[in-house]
Amino acid sequence: MMSQNKKLSIAFYWHMHQPVYQLSPEGDYLMAWSRLHAVKDYLDMVTIVDNFKNIKLNINIVPVLLDAFIDYGERGAHDLHSRLTITPVEELKPEDKEFILNNFFDANYNTMIYTHPEYDRLYQKRQSYRDEVNANDFTDQEYSDLMALFNLVWFDPTYANEYPVLKKLLKKGKNYTLKDRLEIIELQRDIIRRIIPSFRKYVKKGKIEVTTSPYYHPILPILLDINSVNITNTENLPADLKMDLDAKVQTTMALDRVEELIGKRPRGIWPSEHCISPKELELFNSLGVDWTISDEGILSDSINFEFIRDFKGYMEDPYHLVKSYEYKNGIKMIFRNSMFSNLISFEYPNFDSEMAAKDLYERIKVIQSKLLSSPDENHILTIAMDGENCWENYPNDGFTFLHTLYKLIDEDESLETVLISDYLDKEQNHKPLKKIKSGSWINRNFKLWIDEPTKNLAWQYLKNVRDDFCEFVKKNPYNPYIENARKELFICEGSDWFWWYGEPNDSGRDNIFDYLFREHLKNIYIYLGLDIPDYLDIPLLSLVTKPSRYPKGEINPVIDGEDDDDSWLNAGCIDIPDGPVLKENKFFDRICFGYDKNNFYLRLYVNNYVFENKTRANRPYQLYVYTRNSSKKHSTSPVRLINKTEEILPLTKEKFHNEIQISVMQGEVRFVRLIKSIQNNLWALQSSKSIQFAFHKVIDLQIPFELLDIGHEENMEFVFVNASYGLTDVFIPNEMLLNIRRD
Repeated sequence: MMSQNKKLSIAFYWHMHQPVYQLSPEGDYLMAWSRLHAVKDYLDMVTIVDNFKNIKLNINIVPVLLDAFIDYGERGAHDLHSRLTITPVEELKPEDKEFILNNFFDANYNTMIYTHPEYDRLYQKRQSYRDEVNANDFTDQEYSDLMALFNLVWFDPTYANEYPVLKKLLKKGKNYTLKDRLEIIELQRDIIRRIIPSFRKYVKKGKIEVTTSPYYHPILPILLDINSVNITNTENLPADLKMDLDAKVQTTMALDRVEELIGKRPRGIWPSEHCISPKELELFNSLGVDWTISDEGILSDSINFEFIRDFKGYMEDPYHLVKSYEYKNGIKMIFRNSMFSNLISFEYPNFDSEMAAKDLYERIKVIQSKLLSSPDENHILTIAMDGENCWENYPNDGFTFLHTLYKLIDEDESLETVLISDYLDKEQNHKPLKKIKSGSWINRNFKLWIDEPTKNLAWQYLKNVRDDFCEFVKKNPYNPYIENARKELFICEGSDWFWWYGEPNDSGRDNIFDYLFREHLKNIYIYLGLDIPDYLDIPLLSLVTKPSRYPKGEINPVIDGEDDDDSWLNAGCIDIPDGPVLKENKFFDRICFGYDKNNFYLRLYVNNYVFENKTRANRPYQLYVYTRNSSKKHSTSPVRLINKTEEILPLTKEKFHNEIQISVMQGEVRFVRLIKSIQNNLWALQSSKSIQFAFHKVIDLQIPFELLDIGHEENMEFVFVNASYGLTDVFIPNEMLLNIRRD
């Protein structure tokens, strides 16, 4: 039966990107992620091919990250973390120690902290103090050990076999010295120095293909024509940006830089965040780019074909997604299977690595089996995703998963891994792509970078500064610092600033990103010798008022599931924006809440995108409401949902007294459950008969305060969690608990 399958080509395509974390080219990096991921991901993701005869990989790397490799490896650059790591403990100031206690536990607990006993002990000690920790609560030796262990756990485990001194340092476990810490940082520099030469070597051997993205990772469709982007919220948004030239220059710079450092000009471009538009394809074609990539959702909208999956995620008809396309201007396109990237990023870390790899292999084989009736001989399955952030959630930094998966494919003669350019050269019959729908990998729109008041204001800041820059250049075309200022401008056009501004994302370091963005804008004026506008001193985060989340007074609604009366006018409401949670997972668009003297009320507005689609509506959707009485002490238990990523929001550590589960499937509320906290951090199911609910146009709920153990003149804190199959998608809100007071 295996011989009956048509050969299926697989393009593994790993994306590597970090933004600019420096305030100036000479300054320290304010965040350590470029260095830490360099010793954990970037090199071993390529050298793993040495274990296999036929495995080939595609690597996309943003040029600014290559610049960081050179800074750290060749120029002795430091970030705040590494600078403190090489500082004698006795020279640490109280503010340094505070920084260490707040930032040197940034690692996945299960795979990176718990596995090192002393690191775990220090973590538990730090947690016991919560926000009341004092620098003197930890000894000098504990600070030394904490700095050493933080850096050690970020090494990919495979390096312990390459560096005997690293194996010795890991085995030591505690009582680290300054000499040890200096040695750790130097080992990291040595690994970083190997990355670019290794990329060059594997490109020459034909084992990897290297592509790139625009230099500082801007969202090109927005730069090229903001008016072509579908925007519903124009608050604070400039009427036009006129940054199309910047888009061209950033793309050209990227192609030139990668050719310079890797030795071969990229034939393909990974558009930032898979954001695509017709004008972007015209730009790529004008620059001699052969091909590009985007998400299956963009293909679906472009060819008017919806990819249907069953409840296990198997696609009914994968044909259109495993074909290459040729746009009307001649540029080729491939489209990734988004289900596979979601499985690797969010689901598989929760399972045994070998079992997860075998599951993905079987899913690949299912796709292959469905191509028997295809009229074509060549098909390409594209697995394209972030190649750095998910692996710390896996045991052994993902090595076991990847090694098992690659081995299964390598030993299957009916499968092959390919370099994308090689496949496109071989395939002579690309399917015609008559149009391309503008959008990104997230919900097929650009709302993660624009179309929200704070994000829009950031674009207005950028537009103002760019206008001042252009005016200066016209009057002073030979100023020697123009290119320095232009670089700062290009840095500010990067996607990351806009991703973290406003709703719905929360980096846990939004204030740092805001500071960096405004400082780079200021640098433009400094280079040009101009006065810095006063508004650049004001954090954007403080300028945009969030919508009111709290009730204006009591409400007394009818629980009928309709939306045709004024009884909810005094309610508090939260709009749930499209975010990293895929639109098909976001069943609720808006949550309103209120109260009277005896009841807590909820109104849930459903996402019509899901509700009107029979396939999506047939799957279960859950909303959890966690509550507690903040006026008195009682039994509380932790949130028992599984976190999908390594990002640990403060809210995930909170404990609650009640959990209300609301489950919707096939257009009906299947159940509303009340679970109460009991001793030893456990939960117990309670009777929920007194909870009233109705679902027609909206979902209305009435929950007696007595059921939630909230007495008169007592406060209730609560938070909503959108979840799927017990896996957390998003906390609503994600930065604080809501609070109401029963009269």
